[in-house]
Amino acid sequence: MSLGWPPGPTMVVSLGLHTSHARCLAFRRRLRVHLSRDSATDRRQRNHASPGRIESFAAMSGELSTRSSPSFAASPSGADDARSAGGDDSLGESTPLRVEAEGSRSGGSGSTGVKLRRRWQRRRQQLGLGQWRVGDTWALDPRARWVREWNRAYLLACAAGLMVDPLFLYAVSVSGPLMCVFLDGWLAAAVTALRCMVDALHAWNFLTQLRVARAAATAVARSRRGIADEEQAAVDQAEVDAAAARSLPAYARSRKGMALDFFVILPVMQVVVWVAAPAMIRAGSTTAVMTVLLVAFLLEYLPKIYHSVSFLRRTQDKSGHIFGTIWWGIVLNLMAYFVAAHAVGACWYLLGVQRATKCLKEQCSISGPPGCASGPLACPSPLYYGGAGTAASVAGDRLAWATDATARSMCLVSGDKYQFGAYKWTVMLVANTSRLEKMLLPIFWGLMTLSTFGNLESTTEWLEIVFNIVTITGGLILVTMLIGNIKVFLNATTSKKQAMHTRLRSLEWWMKRKELPQSYRHRVRQFERQRWAATRGVDECQIVRDLPEALRRDIKYHLCLDLVRQVPLFQHMDDLVLENMCDRVRSLIYPKGETIVREGDPVQRMVFIVRGHLECRQELRNGATSCCMLGPGNFTGDELLSWCLRRPFVGRLPASSATLVTLESTEVFGLEAADVKYVTQHFRYTFTNERVRRSARYYSPGWRTWAAVAVQLAWRRYKHRKTLESLSFIRPRRPLSRCSSLGEEKLRLYTAILASPKPNQDDDFSF
Repeated sequence: MSLGWPPGPTMVVSLGLHTSHARCLAFRRRLRVHLSRDSATDRRQRNHASPGRIESFAAMSGELSTRSSPSFAASPSGADDARSAGGDDSLGESTPLRVEAEGSRSGGSGSTGVKLRRRWQRRRQQLGLGQWRVGDTWALDPRARWVREWNRAYLLACAAGLMVDPLFLYAVSVSGPLMCVFLDGWLAAAVTALRCMVDALHAWNFLTQLRVARAAATAVARSRRGIADEEQAAVDQAEVDAAAARSLPAYARSRKGMALDFFVILPVMQVVVWVAAPAMIRAGSTTAVMTVLLVAFLLEYLPKIYHSVSFLRRTQDKSGHIFGTIWWGIVLNLMAYFVAAHAVGACWYLLGVQRATKCLKEQCSISGPPGCASGPLACPSPLYYGGAGTAASVAGDRLAWATDATARSMCLVSGDKYQFGAYKWTVMLVANTSRLEKMLLPIFWGLMTLSTFGNLESTTEWLEIVFNIVTITGGLILVTMLIGNIKVFLNATTSKKQAMHTRLRSLEWWMKRKELPQSYRHRVRQFERQRWAATRGVDECQIVRDLPEALRRDIKYHLCLDLVRQVPLFQHMDDLVLENMCDRVRSLIYPKGETIVREGDPVQRMVFIVRGHLECRQELRNGATSCCMLGPGNFTGDELLSWCLRRPFVGRLPASSATLVTLESTEVFGLEAADVKYVTQHFRYTFTNERVRRSARYYSPGWRTWAAVAVQLAWRRYKHRKTLESLSFIRPRRPLSRCSSLGEEKLRLYTAILASPKPNQDDDFSF
């Protein structure tokens, strides 16, 4: 034991020297990383300049920069390490950051500019502002966070578009005073404005996807050509564009995908409502106009449904979620159900208006004026915006038809005098002037029909029968899917809670059977609640344990490396040792007030604090208590290192020098004694390093407590000696202490220093 804390002020100097030494080591590590990155960059430059070399798009997207100007090109990932230079051909993988500038090679302000650019790129990645620079243009990066948010918003826009299109069918109506068919101009204008807004979103998304595809193809073409600077790129721009056109991604090459995205933007319903329908009403085709509207609606609406479902599946992540929560899945299923009810209700309303028009046509041919089929049934103005619409404002045949009470009572007042079939309720709506009532009642009818699977009265007309069959079948499928999906979502949400309640009931039964005290029962309940709050019922250890060995080692290395590196003891160790340590650590959770280990108990494991705080209490030999607090980044159980490295080896575990109590819910990484022994035996060369031994003592709570006691006793001895020197002209009858002589006082002080609880004095590193 030659590395103990020397008494006196020398220890303070040692602390300062150690701090300066640590800063110097940290600077040297950063310098080595910087030099390794520069060397990797030079190797990539030489490989890039070699003829015939084909690099992937993921690497090339970060290397489209010029050597003659300080401009740069970077991927949005912001990663500036050389280990990902290989890249990947897919647009969804991370790409490296590559910055080239004259100033960065010559030092000075150029190096500062490169650092600022890299910092800005990392900040852009955190904010989700990802872009690619290809030539003089910027293209969107589909991996950026805000692009993912846009995909979610676009999905909601698709749902809104599916809600807007059925509103066109409500524009067809029957005038109550004149008993003629017309189109509601104001409603058609409002729905057209909403549809234009939705189409604008579709068009922007369509152009954005083409732009991303173009950028990807251009980058791939340049990587194959080996173009490294802007001058050569400008010379071969035509050839690069031709290669890019041949190298478009699957989305741009797919005629089906592009045609579908373009088809949903076409204004089919707008043309039918504003051009075809008014012309047919003027020509007297009052019943055929409903058929044309229904066919146009279905031809445009069904591809939109397929487009929305396809985009929904592309947007889903690996877990099947789109918005990240299960409740959003329930909301999307309910939205789909309401959209279906809205579409079915709109078709039901349109067919009901057609049946009412057919009834009016039959009554007009029986008791109406001559030429009734093409005259009075069509309103004078097909697009009606309000104004004069009463019987007093017309004359002749229209006045005679408007005053026909028989036709009005049979077709527009009651549905019992004519065979309306499934459209019986539409009699209340065809001549209703309230637009809100026209929309709400069909939606209610759609929800009721899709949920009850029928109870519909039908006539013998083939179109009505087909409509009823499709409605009942679609309702059966939709309700089954809705109930099944909601059941799956709720089961995924509540299954873990139910398992937790089952476990708590089992624990309560067990504690009651064993007649445990209430204090113990309270601690058990508190531990279970805190473990649930930390893990949400996910057994992380079991998940990692079931993985293949290589994958498990890599995952644990990724999860634990940063935390293990925070321990100053392991900062001087190589990656091989840290990888083996990360493979053997396991996550532990301690509730508040839990005693991890007591002073004098065998040390079972080393503990690395991840979250929370521990109180370290140590009983001194004079009856006093020394306390300190350990937080994230600290560790305990360093006695195991001395125990493992001692020669000859002693089988019994070392005793703990302090008592550890949690001050709050604490999450730690534990390294068992057997695992510490395995690491120290297989990597002894690392732990015999002088810096590691000094770091172990410097950051050990036990050694720090002993050093504090030693400094305090030395300071008291120094002050006592100064006091005696200042009173040297006085000859006291007895010493200024409880001892009988000065020699006995000195002997007491030296005994206190030597007898202070020095940690692991007998189990120090010895070889």
